Amino acid sequence: MKLDVIKLDAGKAGSIDLADEIFGLEPRADILHRVVRWQRAKAQQGTHSVLTRSEVSYSTKKIYRQKGTGGARHGSRKAPIFRKGGVYKGPTPRSHAHDLPKKFRALGLKHALSSKAAAGKLIVLEDAQLAEAKTTLLAKAAKELGWKKVLVIDGAEVNENFAQAARNIDGIDVLPSMGANVYDILKRDTLVLTKAGVEALEARLK
Repeated sequence: MKLDVIKLDAGKAGSIDLADEIFGLEPRADILHRVVRWQRAKAQQGTHSVLTRSEVSYSTKKIYRQKGTGGARHGSRKAPIFRKGGVYKGPTPRSHAHDLPKKFRALGLKHALSSKAAAGKLIVLEDAQLAEAKTTLLAKAAKELGWKKVLVIDGAEVNENFAQAARNIDGIDVLPSMGANVYDILKRDTLVLTKAGVEALEARLK
């Protein structure tokens, strides 16, 4: 698969061959769904908690005598059937993470990259570098290129000036190649890879 390489000023900088086994697959929604579910479950805090019968603040004194009242026999106001009593089998802090094989996660990333390429939403940039960390410069370039909701994936390291300039622009996110993931790729309309990013991803996924 061949794609044109562009510069930040929208000028052309040649072309690049993309590996078909990474960027040319037929995207499968079931694989992408499983990987996204794994990512979101892992990111869930799991701090949900309720007070059980042993944790609510209430007197432990017996409510009324055992016999002779004509009512049911109760020993504590902490019982779940009373207002402000403890909750029975409520949620407790836990991890929602589940296992997903490493090869399957890599396959999910390939399908995410392929889905952007198939939809014509993949752009290859010569490099993501700015001489100075000026938000106005990057905002102007993004407007001319028609970028609205994009994810920029660079090589092993992100250019500091570029990252600082992008930080204040809504709709532009920057990640190093090791941070590339299925959820972030699918969440944005356009995926922008630098040449260094393409090389790093191909080395990681081959």
